[in-house]
Amino acid sequence: MSLIYKAMTTDNWGIEQMALIHCDFFSDSLKLSTSMYVILPQTTVGQIPTLFLLHGLSDDHTIWLRRTSIERYVASLGLAVVMPAVHRSFYTDMAAGFNYWTFISEELPQVARSFFPLSDAREDNFVAGLSMGGYGAFKLALNHPDRFAAAASLSGALDIQQRATDNAALFQPIFGAIDSIQGSANDLFHLANRVAAAEGPKPLLYQCCGTEDNLYRENVRFRDHCRNLSLDNTYEEEPARHEWGYWDKKIQTVLNWLPQRARS
Repeated sequence: MSLIYKAMTTDNWGIEQMALIHCDFFSDSLKLSTSMYVILPQTTVGQIPTLFLLHGLSDDHTIWLRRTSIERYVASLGLAVVMPAVHRSFYTDMAAGFNYWTFISEELPQVARSFFPLSDAREDNFVAGLSMGGYGAFKLALNHPDRFAAAASLSGALDIQQRATDNAALFQPIFGAIDSIQGSANDLFHLANRVAAAEGPKPLLYQCCGTEDNLYRENVRFRDHCRNLSLDNTYEEEPARHEWGYWDKKIQTVLNWLPQRARS
């Protein structure tokens, strides 16, 4: 796979230019071909900071480009955006399905960095997502606080134990026995406890949810849990439903919030 970077960073109006790559590749952990979209600054100096941007339950890797202006929003930030496809996996090695946790946590970063000049430094790596992807973002950062400086959840499905208890038909093929979730590496409340108790780096967290969203109550529970643990969790709420107008606005807030280092 080859990629040509143009010498110019701006157009005639002074607008930063980005490259958009649709990348099809074979995944060893999934044992099948899969896809990702990648947004890159067209001219780079050194390794590029990266946002892994995750989709929700009914979406795929194309959705952030189709429903938001994410390419335009990152144009002035010197930030790459990696958007993978994980289907309805909840970013998990599924009990009856594919190893999407291994894919998203281990293989995807390695593959993306082998194709593109992406930084592997913790302070240059961030993850965000909406709904199921909000769960995935916090799951990645709380399982691997040594790899991610910050994580953002937009209207995230954060209380996975309660969700699975209420809808075993959906979640049992993903997680297996429902009573095995609590206290495991799939349980965000447990992961927050572990990160808070451990020495070492702790990712900054950003969490938002609309007050009219059916995920609102579990977002409040997770917010309060983080506050009780004194984790650094920026929380915002406002009247909104589970919809793209809200997420298009809030992803801009997330990009402004990210703790990016100053770059020459």
